[in-house]
Amino acid sequence: MAEGPDGGAVPPPRPLDAIDEDILQILQADGRASIRSVAERVHVSRANAYARINRLVEDGVIRGFGARVNHERAGQSTSAYITLKIVQNSWRTVREQLRQLPGASHIALVGGDFDVLLLVHTPDNRALRELVLTRLQAIPEVTSTRTLLVFEEEDLDLEG
Repeated sequence: MAEGPDGGAVPPPRPLDAIDEDILQILQADGRASIRSVAERVHVSRANAYARINRLVEDGVIRGFGARVNHERAGQSTSAYITLKIVQNSWRTVREQLRQLPGASHIALVGGDFDVLLLVHTPDNRALRELVLTRLQAIPEVTSTRTLLVFEEEDLDLEG
């Protein structure tokens, strides 16, 4: 069995059929879609749609439902990708500390010239500087950082 983010065992994924994939596409485009609407669009009963969505949640395929935020309009007008090099075998420790950072929205362990890619949204450059110089560089397992300022960004929606 694979290991989940919390260190616990995760069962292997069940294969998704065409209806499951259609349900995922609908919910990615509109997380507020009603069970009835989903059922009608994939041509199954409401009970079947409800059971399938619950299974997708229980299996960890659907991690949650939420709003897609325009960070600039929400007062987080500065965005940056920050690359980190970390001490070998310190990923779990570092990940837990990065989760606590204000404005952190995506964390990835990657291969290549650096170890971690972190996306943050902050109110301004001053807050970004504080985050990098005070918070990130204070993590003992972080050996170096590089900040890539985002000039413009766009989320790719399923509906275009």
